[in-house]
Amino acid sequence: MSTSVDHLQERTQDASDLLTDIVPSAITLATMLRHRKMAAWLREEFDGYTDKDKAPPYRRDLPGHIVAKSPQYGWIPAPVDERQTAEYGHLDLPEGIKSLEQVCLNCKKGNGHRALLDKDDMAHVQKQINLKAELAINLSREVYCRLLRTIRSAIYLWTESLADAGMTGEHNHYSPEERKTVEHLDTPEVFWRQAMEQVDELPVPDVRELGFLERMFGRAG
Repeated sequence: MSTSVDHLQERTQDASDLLTDIVPSAITLATMLRHRKMAAWLREEFDGYTDKDKAPPYRRDLPGHIVAKSPQYGWIPAPVDERQTAEYGHLDLPEGIKSLEQVCLNCKKGNGHRALLDKDDMAHVQKQINLKAELAINLSREVYCRLLRTIRSAIYLWTESLADAGMTGEHNHYSPEERKTVEHLDTPEVFWRQAMEQVDELPVPDVRELGFLERMFGRAG
């Protein structure tokens, strides 16, 4: 698989190319350029953050809705007020990108993914609303997709800067002189913070939905 800057940038703009498949190529490119900080960030994004407190802000305190499990109707909106939603209705997503991307692929637009409330938080909310039902946070598909778009956008911005610095064309390796030219671009935080601000403006696609047959028999390709 090509590790050229040009090809990687093209892949970030191709909705058929999953981020799960793009990131390993980005890690290879970062390694070739001796961009150790970028490679380390990409690996954490790929594998997930073992310490969620060290996850970037685009993975932290993501807004959701508290839902309750009804024996008759399944999961329904919980009778909570705005204060309770603000205090408990958010979630960190430290998981690796593959599991996050699978949520988007398998969810239809308008749907979401549930995660049970923390045991202590659930007990507090149950007591406050006088309800014994299981409680969960429902995060919309868009929340997951926006997180993934932010990561994809950061890679896009990084490759754009590399291309602007002249790092185009096919390379099996980069000379010390070439690496020196772009060593100042080994700044993942700069790129993901820029991506957070510009995610809606960049030519980076959303995660597509899997079709019925793909969900039944696996992704084609």
